[in-house]
Amino acid sequence: MSDPSTWGFETRQIHAGQSPDSATGARALPIYQTTAYAFRDTEHAANLFALKEFGNIYTRIMNPTQDAVEQRIAALEGGVGALLVASGQSATTLGLLNIAEAGDHIVASAALYGGTFNLLKYTFAKLGVQVTFVEDQNNPDAWRAAATPQTKAFFGETIANPKAEILDIRAVADVAHELGIPLVVDNTIATPFLLRPIEHGADVVLHSATKYLGGHGTSIAGVIVDAGSFDYTVNPERFPNYNTPDESYHGLQYGPHLGVGSPFGANLSYILKARVQLLRDLGPAISPFNAFLLAQGIETLSLRIERHIENTRKVADFLQGHDQVESVRWASLPGNPGKELADRYTPKGSGAVLSFEIAGGRDAGKAFVEGLSLHSHVANIGDVRSLAIHPASTTHSQGGDEDRLAAGVTPGLIRLAVGLESIDDILADLEAGFAAAQA
Repeated sequence: MSDPSTWGFETRQIHAGQSPDSATGARALPIYQTTAYAFRDTEHAANLFALKEFGNIYTRIMNPTQDAVEQRIAALEGGVGALLVASGQSATTLGLLNIAEAGDHIVASAALYGGTFNLLKYTFAKLGVQVTFVEDQNNPDAWRAAATPQTKAFFGETIANPKAEILDIRAVADVAHELGIPLVVDNTIATPFLLRPIEHGADVVLHSATKYLGGHGTSIAGVIVDAGSFDYTVNPERFPNYNTPDESYHGLQYGPHLGVGSPFGANLSYILKARVQLLRDLGPAISPFNAFLLAQGIETLSLRIERHIENTRKVADFLQGHDQVESVRWASLPGNPGKELADRYTPKGSGAVLSFEIAGGRDAGKAFVEGLSLHSHVANIGDVRSLAIHPASTTHSQGGDEDRLAAGVTPGLIRLAVGLESIDDILADLEAGFAAAQA
């Protein structure tokens, strides 16, 4: 086979991380539906538990099906390693708690998915991690001003859900690195086919793999990808969790022992810490079957996203010309305030999630959604099916009006996740929604 380092995206999404099964010759990825793995002898077992060698111990921590998918996603994003977990929420939780602990601080964009905002504002506070939200997310000075000596990370969504705003990754990354902290981004909507944040300075990339990576609405999954670019040993006082002994591993120091200059040939301190400490102890493990379903989805990622974008452009154009639409939020749409950033970061198109403000506000928005029949009314995105929801009464209904507005959620906002159906059928269904809103 040709050199994997030279493979194009479409080849990597099919082949990276997996070859025919050595035991059986099976060409498709096997589902290793097992909880535990036999050790060769007592020395082998002891070495695995002491992290003196890597291998399978227990499926909560690692599974061969999971491993193949992790390698594939890392290859697509350009990272040194990845960790699959049970959900996108698990990925965000572990991805940030792998850096910040009680007494620490995070700066995040206010333009976030509602579940993520609740996690950061309310649950993290209970864990002793404070979060400051930046409303003007593309103003580097706003991020700089929000940081404190206790700040351990910056966090944002590359394409905000549902605000559909593009994060200026390079600008925010430059401020983060100036302050000596990593940038963590959620790349769920863009996927690595449209945007590879690591190439623009991001240090950690998260996904709700439930969405476009899986692509079919069948499996809950999350993934954390480590760029291997941030050295936690440069400022040991800021990152003691990487530079002080972990007594659960006989005094292992993740930064010095697993980071830059480690025997593994890459800086793996972040991603290995997430696996052997947080995944081990908190336990949000993905099932082998869900990892398998995720692999199936990834094999067609580029094809699906191309069609998603084709349909989304036509839906955006349709909405922009509709007399019941007050505004359309899709960054790649001509005239959108984010068009320059969309052209820079997502030249193929800024994802398949768009939002629009319907005339008539909250009541019209709810009537529109109820008038649809082809579009599924679900709390999800990233399906082959077209999906619709009224965020103000659902995904962003918790919390106050100020928080909703900061996330871009107004009373008449409708979020669409444009699917792969015939565009004529999609537009006809939207017309039915508008008719219901006007009735």
